[in-house]
Amino acid sequence: MPVITFANTKGGAGKTTAVLLLATELARMGHRVTVLDADPQLWISRWADMSGPMRNLSIISNVTMASMETHIRENKANTDCFIIDLPGTKNPLLTMALGISDHVLIPVQGSAMDARGAAEVLEHLEFLDRKMGIKVEHSVVLTRVNAMISTRSMLVVKALMAEKNVRVLNTPIAERAAFRDVFDCGGTLEALDCHKVSNVDKA
Repeated sequence: MPVITFANTKGGAGKTTAVLLLATELARMGHRVTVLDADPQLWISRWADMSGPMRNLSIISNVTMASMETHIRENKANTDCFIIDLPGTKNPLLTMALGISDHVLIPVQGSAMDARGAAEVLEHLEFLDRKMGIKVEHSVVLTRVNAMISTRSMLVVKALMAEKNVRVLNTPIAERAAFRDVFDCGGTLEALDCHKVSNVDKA
């Protein structure tokens, strides 16, 4: 029953898109997934409301610092994997979520602001290790990557992560219309109409 948290203190880094892609793919593979929506924007909850009930996937909205561990405790019997979607802010909820996670995924676009947001998450993880002896596995997932070229800013981000010895996942999330449209249409990528949304097959 692993707990996977997506975190970056900068908003718009692609956290919720990454949460959606991972959660729906795990559910499609037969794993029972519970997403804890701790982002006040409630994007993943709005998507769930639009989509209707989905096999193996549950979304819990309005998760707070006070309720997070209770939700995990109450749902662990019927959940194979918890995924936490955090707001793009630096607050005590971030530290708490990181501390109860088995793995932290840090979405980063190719921008200096995203890199700074990622660095703040890494500082929190270092604090947990140094002050509390809590070691949390973590990786960076590159998001909104141009499928054709590597921009200078993306190369800078990769160099920064290498300098900090942070693992960067081999598979980035490319910039695709399908990833935006799934939030407007509901459902999964597989359910999108390829005649209305471009490059669904490549998403």
